[in-house]
Amino acid sequence: MREITENYIDGQFCPSTGTENAPLFNPATEEQIGNVRLSAGRDVDTAVAAAKRAFPAFSNTSPGDRVLMLRRLAAAAADNADAIRKAIQEEYGAPAPFVDFTANHAGNAFLDMAAVLETYARTRNIGTTEVEMRPVGVAGAITPWNANVGFICSKLAVAVAAGTSIVIKPSEMSAMQTQVLAEALHGAGLPSGVFNIVNGSGADAGSALAAHPDIGKISFTGSTTTGQAVYRAAAATMKRVTLELGGKGAQIVLDDADLDVVVPNLLANGFINSGQACIAGTRILVPFRLLAEVEARLAAGLAEWPVGPAFDTASRIGPMVSRKQWDQVQSYIALGRIEGARVLVGGEGRPDGIERGWFVRPTLFTDVSNSMRIAREEIFGPVLSIIPYRDEEDAIRIANDTDYGLQNYVLGTNSDRLRRVARRLESGRVVINGAAHNPLAPFGGTKQSGVGREYGVFGLEAFLEPRALLI
Repeated sequence: MREITENYIDGQFCPSTGTENAPLFNPATEEQIGNVRLSAGRDVDTAVAAAKRAFPAFSNTSPGDRVLMLRRLAAAAADNADAIRKAIQEEYGAPAPFVDFTANHAGNAFLDMAAVLETYARTRNIGTTEVEMRPVGVAGAITPWNANVGFICSKLAVAVAAGTSIVIKPSEMSAMQTQVLAEALHGAGLPSGVFNIVNGSGADAGSALAAHPDIGKISFTGSTTTGQAVYRAAAATMKRVTLELGGKGAQIVLDDADLDVVVPNLLANGFINSGQACIAGTRILVPFRLLAEVEARLAAGLAEWPVGPAFDTASRIGPMVSRKQWDQVQSYIALGRIEGARVLVGGEGRPDGIERGWFVRPTLFTDVSNSMRIAREEIFGPVLSIIPYRDEEDAIRIANDTDYGLQNYVLGTNSDRLRRVARRLESGRVVINGAAHNPLAPFGGTKQSGVGREYGVFGLEAFLEPRALLI
């Protein structure tokens, strides 16, 4: 049983002043594996004060010095990849491919931002005016449990690149991962106060950070409902805000698609991170004439997506993170039946042969209309809805008929047509034919999927503001 009682503030680990503990579980076994001490508002104050002290000197470091810091952070993460991997497996339970990607991405996030910083022009001239991009102020970051390590590293990387000190409040459900990562990053030897990590609940520590008068920038990743609360709190002091929120992505299968290629992509895009991903393509839009064939192929394709614990290298879908999340997914599966959708494969309960752990039966619904709640609300589990459409215009209409706009997918064979459809979709990203993630391309959503962009030069400039010197 691991007891996590410390925060990382001002370059050292120090005891939390909170009095409440939260249990930590292994979601594959439902066994409690630890506790984390939840920080109080005074811990947030201490961390922000440390970041504020560090800001003047750090904001005036050279880009070259910060590139070296980013490389040291990358090396520290890479040197501790095995410990990071083990913590993710035990506390989150994701399948091996996701765990391996995340453990490796921890270091890559710093290297990607170092590459951006090396070529970024902080000063430019417009006529006789000199425009300088300056750090926006002390930053606060709030990160979720579904990719804890990756989000901490990506937000820290952009803050360091911008010359901005930062206070990070990760999900309390990921405290073991946070502790291992903090111990690793401490070894990079950054100046005291440049980065600080406070364990705590969203209601207490997260709210205190979002409302803190000495925070100039908030970067939040999480649910739309919580994002709205962060936005309201930040508005009181006119903080700059980046919000990466929920999604209900559509996967449009065009009528010229090669189904041998498309069907594996549909499942991969829908079941990414065991379905616990805002970018998951959970609405599969299929032409009426291909509906029966796609249904049959998807049902058969589920054989390639076994459910199991992280230590089983054959498993591709892991458990839900908590009992609460498992219950939520189960309630949506039951709701789909009530709404009149037909379960093609899956359904309520655990998969056959699994008696413990928060595992869900991968579920495919068909006979779904886009007005059903299972097609409109983010389920955050391995549950996909198949929705038929008449023609290209109908597919675009259905895809855009959502409160969300984070990431959509288009699959087909005609490149001109693929681009034409993609350009009409209302989302921050559109993935064509399973294209790989580009860490330098902008990432973020439209509508209720968020505000602003992360990654690459777009993410860097979200932590900077222009100042004009009229000469």
